[in-house]
Amino acid sequence: MAAWSWRLLLLGAMVYFLWQIIGRISFVVMPVVVALLLAALLYPLTRRLRSAGLRPIYATWITMLLGLALIVGIGFLIGVRANEEFPRLVLQIQVTVRNVQDWLLHGPLHLKEAQIADFVDQLSSQITQYRSQITSTVLSGATAVVEVLTSIVLILFVTFFLLKDGERIWGWFLRAFGGTAPRVDRAGRAAWATISHYVHGTVAVAAIHGVVIGVVLAGMRVPLWAPLAVLVFLASFVPVVGILLAGGIATLVTFGSQGWVYALIFVGVLVVEQQLENHVLQPLIVGRALEFHPLAIILVLAVGGVLGGIAGAVVAVPLTAVIYRALPELRRAQPEIEPPAEGGPPGAEEAGLPKSAPSQEPEPAAPGQSGQEPETARPSSGAGEAVSPQRNG
Repeated sequence: MAAWSWRLLLLGAMVYFLWQIIGRISFVVMPVVVALLLAALLYPLTRRLRSAGLRPIYATWITMLLGLALIVGIGFLIGVRANEEFPRLVLQIQVTVRNVQDWLLHGPLHLKEAQIADFVDQLSSQITQYRSQITSTVLSGATAVVEVLTSIVLILFVTFFLLKDGERIWGWFLRAFGGTAPRVDRAGRAAWATISHYVHGTVAVAAIHGVVIGVVLAGMRVPLWAPLAVLVFLASFVPVVGILLAGGIATLVTFGSQGWVYALIFVGVLVVEQQLENHVLQPLIVGRALEFHPLAIILVLAVGGVLGGIAGAVVAVPLTAVIYRALPELRRAQPEIEPPAEGGPPGAEEAGLPKSAPSQEPEPAAPGQSGQEPETARPSSGAGEAVSPQRNG
């Protein structure tokens, strides 16, 4: 226990100082993390364009432009719909407030107008009390806008170069690990496969949520259905919790615009959608990459939210999945191999035969004793020349 304790203390101190460094440079770390997620999402398109014969620079530019065009188109749709429907939403909310007030006065509660007036006065006083804080938040919003724009530019640059030179950057990174580079390479590739599968699965689940909620809200003639559908899509990147928060906002808008009957119907649709995510979409689409119990996901989200806020909750699950997949590859020892022959092809070191199985290597036949040509005994390109009869002879 003492031996484990001092090692855990040392590891905890290292994690603490690493977290402090990340907190100091979070303005750079978060855009890089977002760029990694975007690169994992967009790289299949870039790879297909390269396979079609395009140069890496052209394939990367086409991928980036298509992604930007999609984002701009969705933003334009949201802006147009919000500009058209927001005045109608305000009028409908005013009507709903009057109906609720009438129900409180003449319904089963039989409240008095003085009680309602006292509640409104208390709410107004609280808003006035926190007006200075709200004003300071709005004024600091200008600085936040500049930071967001700078982060977006950094995200675009990092995503572009990850798509264009990802393999070269990874090869340069591996040089720092010397003899442990094969382990780091296996761990990195396992982590990349995990995060790619997670991002694609999460985007698919979020798109299903956004389309279903958008169709339901549009069918109910709820104002701002397009922005609410996009909000549900973005919130779905936070598993389990995100759709509940976004769905709560959509329920309030539905209640304020269409009344409590439509709000209850929408809540029922939201519950069905949540169950569909938990029992069908997440296990089939995302679960293969994570294999996490829902309790583990909730605990990871809670820790990420406490430590990093909304951004921490978003990256907590994929980060945990990456660590969970990469650690076994770092711990697994690389099989011992025979020294490759001098002048062998690239990759021969990783593909050589283990030392424990020399008996499986064919004995070189003397010239003229076998009708087999020397070329037929040559192994595949994946094994290099480590077992070549000509070389062994």
